[in-house]
Amino acid sequence: MSEQSALDDPHAQPARKLGDFLTNALIVGIIRLALALPYALRVRFVGWIVERIIGPVAGYKRRALRNLEMIWPDLPEARRAEIATRCLNNVGRTFIENYSARAFPRRMAKVTPHGPGAQALEEAVAEGRPVILVTGHFGNYEATRAALVARGYDIGGLYREMKNPYFNAHYVKTMEAFGGPVFPQGRRGTAGFVRHLKGGGQLVLLFDQHVQYAPILDFLGEPARTALSAAELALRYDALLIPFYGIRQADGLNFECVLEAPVPHTDATTMTQALNDSLAARVREMPEQWFWVHRRWRADEP
Repeated sequence: MSEQSALDDPHAQPARKLGDFLTNALIVGIIRLALALPYALRVRFVGWIVERIIGPVAGYKRRALRNLEMIWPDLPEARRAEIATRCLNNVGRTFIENYSARAFPRRMAKVTPHGPGAQALEEAVAEGRPVILVTGHFGNYEATRAALVARGYDIGGLYREMKNPYFNAHYVKTMEAFGGPVFPQGRRGTAGFVRHLKGGGQLVLLFDQHVQYAPILDFLGEPARTALSAAELALRYDALLIPFYGIRQADGLNFECVLEAPVPHTDATTMTQALNDSLAARVREMPEQWFWVHRRWRADEP
């Protein structure tokens, strides 16, 4: 590594590496404590920790409130606060559910995904046609993949590597535990990702985060940079593009898994806007289940 690249690499800086190490140690401590508890208690426990402690201290609640005020300025302040609080609780529950590598898939194996996309998926697999399943950070985005894998589908995933390398190492293992290959975003994972798709496989993509230099599309009435990659892959490999959602139920522990009708093949921008519109409809119906903590609207940035 050259001197300049070492300076540019934040993990080459001792202070940053120590901070990453300590942060990961705290997270691992919470995970281990939670996993020692019975399943229902652990899910409620981590939901509470993120809602009451981590979310406010880390600034996630402030960011969620800021996003909510921008999107729904006429909503009463008390209602925005309620949505932000319940959003944080859902984030915490989702986190520990996805680390419950045995209990969570076992629960999801009992759930039957439904909706027009479920039959379309079954028919595509029978024909050997590739399928791209697309969702956002809503409910628990891994719930439906776990339910489908339990039914014999070989569903791969694409993930964005975490900035903290210590955390990333065990984060990837949680996704692999659900079954199906997982691939990192970028050149390193592209070859395997495309091979799986071209072979008639199924892949899951999350599309609702800001992507630098991506086209600006509408999301919840505001401009948001949105990657076209899911639609572009669907067009390139004649893959079905199916929006899906793992919707948390009122008890906070169970899920409904819905596969919507496939998005018609037109052009990448139109198809991606359809995905944004699909997610926006879900968010308007159940705003507490979307991750308002993301910096989603940064269209003024490149």
